[in-house]
Amino acid sequence: MFRKAVISVFFCILCCIPAVSQNVVDAGSEGGCIPVLSVSEDSLAYRSGERFSFTIHYEWGAIDSDVGWASVSLDTVRFNGERAFHCSVYGRTTRLYDLFFKVREDFQSWFTVEGLKPLKFTRNTREGRYEARNTYSYMWEGQDSTYIAADVFTSSGGSRSVRLPLGTCTYDLPSLFYLARNIDMDRIVPDVKYPMTFAIDDDVYNVYFIYRGKERKKVRGFGTVNTMKFSAKLLSGNVFTGDEDLSVWISDDRNRIPVLFEAPILVGVASGRIEECSGLKYPFTSFVKK
Repeated sequence: MFRKAVISVFFCILCCIPAVSQNVVDAGSEGGCIPVLSVSEDSLAYRSGERFSFTIHYEWGAIDSDVGWASVSLDTVRFNGERAFHCSVYGRTTRLYDLFFKVREDFQSWFTVEGLKPLKFTRNTREGRYEARNTYSYMWEGQDSTYIAADVFTSSGGSRSVRLPLGTCTYDLPSLFYLARNIDMDRIVPDVKYPMTFAIDDDVYNVYFIYRGKERKKVRGFGTVNTMKFSAKLLSGNVFTGDEDLSVWISDDRNRIPVLFEAPILVGVASGRIEECSGLKYPFTSFVKK
């Protein structure tokens, strides 16, 4: 339970906008893609050198504790002679919670500066005794079709190489995080489902987000921020109740910074909150006070 709670919130941090595995008929976007503003470099909501850090928290009865942290960084590199962004995402449990269940997450993603087209993705996960590793190469120039060449390993299933379907709207989790931050709010209708598509391990998922409106939110240890709230209905199962929304609050300014996440689970509530941010492209105008 604890492991899946931490990882679920960690994925919310990656995606920026919450996602849930479910096929959705879109009511508001075109061709299954997120409706975004221009994804040319000058128009993006971020720049090279941006950094975030988050704290993962868990509440249940008398338990009210920080159990882990995650960091996200963005830099510019050369990838096969092309200028590309390189995103690094790290997540881990605290030293105390390492004694109960040790979690380490390492995601690396490379995608073009112009157009945000994914190029490569790696994942290295350790959750207790469980391990998972992904290496994706995005094959955009295939003679017959485009596809993701995926080398996948899990401690439960071993190693395998598979071809995953690759469409113009298919991303890995970190590149999806950065695409979503360029969302065109003029084209978003509250309470309507909008689809996204991402690949992880040996599968591709159709997911969605819902815009809930604007809200002034106090983030513990950080301050009060004017935000836009997004959510998704969670599927019931061995972690989530399925009765309430997973929610994320994003700064209501040109940076679109994720500042808070909450996810009700079968036992308690898992959440994530921003601790620090630096290297922002635009003034943090949504910040109200400490």
